[in-house]
Amino acid sequence: MTVNNTARRAPSAPNLPLAPDQYTRAYQDQLNSIFRLYFNQLDNALKQTVLASTVYTVATLPSAVDSGAGARTFVSDALTPTFGATVVTGGAVTVPVYSDGTLWKVG
Repeated sequence: MTVNNTARRAPSAPNLPLAPDQYTRAYQDQLNSIFRLYFNQLDNALKQTVLASTVYTVATLPSAVDSGAGARTFVSDALTPTFGATVVTGGAVTVPVYSDGTLWKVG
């Protein structure tokens, strides 16, 4: 899966409520709700960037320009891949690739 860095929103740390002198059930419920929302944001961000990688062929890679610099994915048909070189089709090597904003590079 390539990641469109412009469409993804980074998780932001929540503003926590000030603790009262004596804790109440309502305060604990509010605090738990804030933490739940924050950790859901973190889970979603991780799923989008780490867990859901798609393996493409070089010919089916999405546009490196549209994906944005820093987008990462994998290809399954690289020909003699060299780190940092533009990925070339015609082989049978599975390697990670990244977008430099213009082209897909091995790495």
